[in-house]
Amino acid sequence: MTTIRDVAKKAGVSVATVSRFLNGNGYVSQEAATAVKAAVEELNYELNTVARSLTTKKSNLIGLILPDITNPFFPELARAVEDVALTYGYTVVLCNSDEDPKKEKNYIETLKKKYIAGFIVTSNQLDAPHYANLKLPVVALDRVINERIPTVVSNNRQGGFMGAQALVDRGSKNLLFLRGPEEFGSANDRYIGFGEAMEKNSVTYETVFCPFHFAEAEKIVEQYLHDNKDIDGIFASSDVQAAGALKAAHNLGLAVPKDLQIIGFDGISMGEMLTPALTTIAQDIYKMGAIAARVLIKQIEGQPIENFMNEIPVNLVVRGTTKGAVT
Repeated sequence: MTTIRDVAKKAGVSVATVSRFLNGNGYVSQEAATAVKAAVEELNYELNTVARSLTTKKSNLIGLILPDITNPFFPELARAVEDVALTYGYTVVLCNSDEDPKKEKNYIETLKKKYIAGFIVTSNQLDAPHYANLKLPVVALDRVINERIPTVVSNNRQGGFMGAQALVDRGSKNLLFLRGPEEFGSANDRYIGFGEAMEKNSVTYETVFCPFHFAEAEKIVEQYLHDNKDIDGIFASSDVQAAGALKAAHNLGLAVPKDLQIIGFDGISMGEMLTPALTTIAQDIYKMGAIAARVLIKQIEGQPIENFMNEIPVNLVVRGTTKGAVT
């Protein structure tokens, strides 16, 4: 196995010079740098990243904290973060917090000991000061944590309005809105947008709180539809909720979209696999993850950040759970 001493001998320089070159720490002449680089390539030397991190107190690791890996939205975000990080030479460490503050804090403390380069956070279980005082680069993704922390989100308020209006435009008169958890700012913004659409239209509506989980959404919607047979349109705060609503409609023998129209929110690929395929307010999930990764890497590498708030537009994708024609 090739060692740093072998590289130094081949390049005709000291071990200390090789170390400074590899770690990017300290002065190395152009002549020496060229010699070391040639020796590294000729000997096929691979730097021990663990040893390097112990020496420099830095690593090429990025921590990605997700609240629920079973929700298809978050793996799609993670894919984009990982793709971009790899192109810049960083490795993503995936942390599934299960929306548990203790678990989330444990991930942070553990990765800090591994000299993590920075964090991308899609959870707001820990209070903002904890992240603001972390003394490491942090980007908030799909959540607003603190005005001092760069953030990447969709225009959730716009999406809430668009989804509600789309149901009204397609003839729904009695709507049910599945509101997401109150602790999620994105869910609250969708609720605000929905409310703005309701103020504009003469329709009746009800709102129920619903977790972003398929089985719970199915149970809540099935009971509600059983007790309220006049509901003819459901707008869900997530595609997973919408999938649960679709299953509930099937359980009750309701035809979608003839008897009941359903719109979700997220634009995950799973929506196309449902029968009928899900109409949704689509976020540009890949773009969100990619921007978050680039913003974090800029912080890590000391480059200026142009925008601390990155709000990505959403769009309505019409599929089989709504009527195609606008009335």
